Amino acid sequence: MTSFPKIKNLTILGSTGSIGVQTLQVVEKSDGLFNVLYLTTNKNIDLLAEQIAKFNPKGVVITDYGSYLDFKSKYNFQIETYYGEEGLAYVASAEEVDLVVSALVGFSGVVPTISALESGKNVALANKETLVAAGKYISELAKKKSAKIIAIDSEHNAIIQCLLGEEITRVEKIILTASGGPFLNSSPGSLESVKVSEALAHPRWSMGKKISIDSATLMNKGFEVIEAHWLFDLNPEQIQVVIHPESVVHSLVQFVDGSIKAQLGPQDMRIPISFALNYPNRLRYDFPRLDLLSITTLNFYEPNTEKFPCLRMAYDALKLGGNATAILNAANETAVSNFLEGKISFAKIPKCISYALEKVEHNVNPSFDEIIEIDKITRKITQNFIDKLN
Repeated sequence: MTSFPKIKNLTILGSTGSIGVQTLQVVEKSDGLFNVLYLTTNKNIDLLAEQIAKFNPKGVVITDYGSYLDFKSKYNFQIETYYGEEGLAYVASAEEVDLVVSALVGFSGVVPTISALESGKNVALANKETLVAAGKYISELAKKKSAKIIAIDSEHNAIIQCLLGEEITRVEKIILTASGGPFLNSSPGSLESVKVSEALAHPRWSMGKKISIDSATLMNKGFEVIEAHWLFDLNPEQIQVVIHPESVVHSLVQFVDGSIKAQLGPQDMRIPISFALNYPNRLRYDFPRLDLLSITTLNFYEPNTEKFPCLRMAYDALKLGGNATAILNAANETAVSNFLEGKISFAKIPKCISYALEKVEHNVNPSFDEIIEIDKITRKITQNFIDKLN
């Protein structure tokens, strides 16, 4: 007979974002196995208010100061209300919390994830940038504190599922699948005139703006390569990316005997979220099922790194080591933000990143404080480059 653990108390960092909203949908369908203690948002206080009314958390954090003041004046919830990074660190490490869902966007997720791990909390991680910017520090901290990092990303979640019951030493390589994004079949020359709305129109997944642009440039897949290196302790040469437009196979593991395990499923992020929340157990949910009889073909292609150089730069930064991946992340965040604001073209995103990797000083063994500092320096250098372009 299967026995399930006690009710888990959750902190959901970024509860009003795409992953946060879907996490709460999973909580609703989990037969009371989860208790929502803390929720956080940056500016979306109205959705946060709806979540408070439905899930009755102990407290909330609002990281934008103006929105924090608006929330305090507009709503009269009798709950703990915190502001800023200090608030995030507190709710990520609060004593009664069992599991922290890290669904913040960008570098903002790094410090609260560290706070959670420092206090020995398990982390369900949907924030790629945490391991990209500070993977060595994060992975060593998790081992030191005996805390688990359970990936929510469908690709890494798939790898975890394929590795259940297996020895990591028996893995020859892992294969991360990528849909190819909205410009898979576009000519390289056409990328210069891409509109923001076109870049946001992912063919398979409904996601936030930043990750949608990263998917369009294939930087998202490059980040996943870096994540996989730290999550599974594999060399870059053991991590392969293949284009799989159907997005049915979420990732694969090839073993030393030539066998390959694959994890398949519908394009529904609630499935990997539910696995991460319940790990290592499985709970029954009524999410859509994959109908194999409706699938006529499964295609796999080698990615074009000339057309999508961001993937190649991610591999290069990982092999270079040190603070190179932190530089990669900061430059990408800056470039993507400027693209979304209409200040640079889509094709300029990889050029901005390449410039930063060339100009920012490389440090082979940075401390965490140095990573924070290099993040700030890289953003400034990248923004100056963009301002000159304009």
